Amino acid sequence: MEQRVCSSDELPANQAVRVVLDGVPIAVVKDSAGDIHAIGDTCTHGEISLAEGFVEEDGLECWAHGSKFSLTTGVPQNLPAYEPVPVFAVQLRDGDVYIDPTVTVEVAS
Repeated sequence: MEQRVCSSDELPANQAVRVVLDGVPIAVVKDSAGDIHAIGDTCTHGEISLAEGFVEEDGLECWAHGSKFSLTTGVPQNLPAYEPVPVFAVQLRDGDVYIDPTVTVEVAS
């Protein structure tokens, strides 16, 4: 079920914000173009919060070991991580950000 996360204005550009919806940790990111993304917040290499990392271009880099995950596909762009993180659909309504933590986006490989 979709849940309101925040106002889109509350999201800082090029930073990740950690939210937990129904027990699912999610990193919400507004990129430099103003697009909002939601990916699983736990690095697949080590149980590290990705929201504590760095937003770089189209990815979110884990601060601990440097793996960078695509904001659109969840696929790691470099080692040591090799497993993707889930990607969640983001809905914008009346300036508010909504995410359904039970539905992940299927991404073509």
